[in-house]
Amino acid sequence: MAKHFNWIPNIMNILFMSLLVVTAACVYVPEFRPRPSIIIALCLGASLVYYFLMSRPNKVYLVDFACFKPSVSCLCTKEMLLDRAKHVGFLSEENFKLVTKIIDRSGLGPLTYVPEGLLEIPPRLTLDEARKETDTVLFGAVDELLEKTGIEAKDIGILVVNCCLFNPTPSLSDTIVNRYKLRGNILAYNLSGMGCSAGVLAVDFAKNLLQAHPNSYALVLSTENEISSMYWGNNPSMLLVNCLFRMGGSAALLSSHPSDRYRSKYELIHTLRTHVGADDNSYKCVFQEEDEDQKVGVSLSKELMNVARDALKVHITSLGPVVLPISEKLKFLANVVERKVLKTKIEAYMPNFKLAFKHFCIHTGGRAVLDRMQKSLELDDWHMEPSRMTLYRFGNTSSSSVWYELAYCEAKGRIKKGDRVWQMAFGSGFKCNTAVWLALNTIEPASIRSPWRDEINNFPVKADPLVKSNK
Repeated sequence: MAKHFNWIPNIMNILFMSLLVVTAACVYVPEFRPRPSIIIALCLGASLVYYFLMSRPNKVYLVDFACFKPSVSCLCTKEMLLDRAKHVGFLSEENFKLVTKIIDRSGLGPLTYVPEGLLEIPPRLTLDEARKETDTVLFGAVDELLEKTGIEAKDIGILVVNCCLFNPTPSLSDTIVNRYKLRGNILAYNLSGMGCSAGVLAVDFAKNLLQAHPNSYALVLSTENEISSMYWGNNPSMLLVNCLFRMGGSAALLSSHPSDRYRSKYELIHTLRTHVGADDNSYKCVFQEEDEDQKVGVSLSKELMNVARDALKVHITSLGPVVLPISEKLKFLANVVERKVLKTKIEAYMPNFKLAFKHFCIHTGGRAVLDRMQKSLELDDWHMEPSRMTLYRFGNTSSSSVWYELAYCEAKGRIKKGDRVWQMAFGSGFKCNTAVWLALNTIEPASIRSPWRDEINNFPVKADPLVKSNK
């Protein structure tokens, strides 16, 4: 109940201050003798205005973001990946054929990035190598972001770092504080074990912190560690992670400074988090565990696609009323009435989210995931292109993938002032998270630094059967 009465102290304070002002006016300005009713009305009016202004949430802006592009020494072809697996020799002949088949059908292109330690024979799998990988990715992304925005490290008041499987001590957020000498009263948080949706989840978390701390900057970092997350066993359900995940990371600077609206790229207009982990099947569909030989890996259940589909249904049921135009809301409502009230045997209506969003950044969970999302949301190839091309060029970079996709949209010159962007990602647990952005300006490709900048003209890859140019 206390939450509902937080406004009482504010009202009392403003009434008291208003009475002081009126009393001082009466004392020092003899001609000022208002009636008591006028005094009360002035105090109440001032209180209402004050309460209205204070109760409005602070707007949150995305000043800019950066995606790390590894050096050429980290380039890895499919052939190199299979060659290293063969030399290490942990795979059975049957599972080697399985891995080859998965990679061929994964949707990943011929060139992606892995840490240098994994390209060595034998691979270097030490804690120092894992730290080196994460430091390289995060420091590279933050350095680029600070250069882009001109913000000094001491101005950052909130830090949120997410990495699912690599959680050393001191934490990754502590590493960033130490590297950039962030101020002593910074609010630093380290999110772990939250899967690929943590990049969007971290934005929602930072938004809540910024609204509680006006006129602040929040630095949000997203990555995954390849060296520590590789599986070195022969359980088929755990080998998919090795085939899809690649090296990458992102840094985003969010602001609750009203003045930053004029230089920011986007305004955060909505976030939504859906958690279906109360269901045992959903909870276990992405699970870190030991195999029969006590080797640790992340198993992916055969039910993963069905769990993702059901989570999406729950998610868009909450998202639709907030973002869809009235025409789509009415169609959706009519469908619900026919199915639930009139008991008509018809399919559930899938709202046309293309009327709500111009651009879609759907997490690159894999080719099968993207196929299912395109079918479920009834999206065109053009809408899926950022996701498919990010998977093709960079692989599944976990929580940072939605930022590589947004960078693709910018590099293609697609972002125009007033466009709405939907970032949506799935994660273990099982979670489905959304961030909706409003473009505040038209973004010119030539004016941005981007992981796509030197090769964007090569995309989309028309020869790839996954994508068709839909201009």
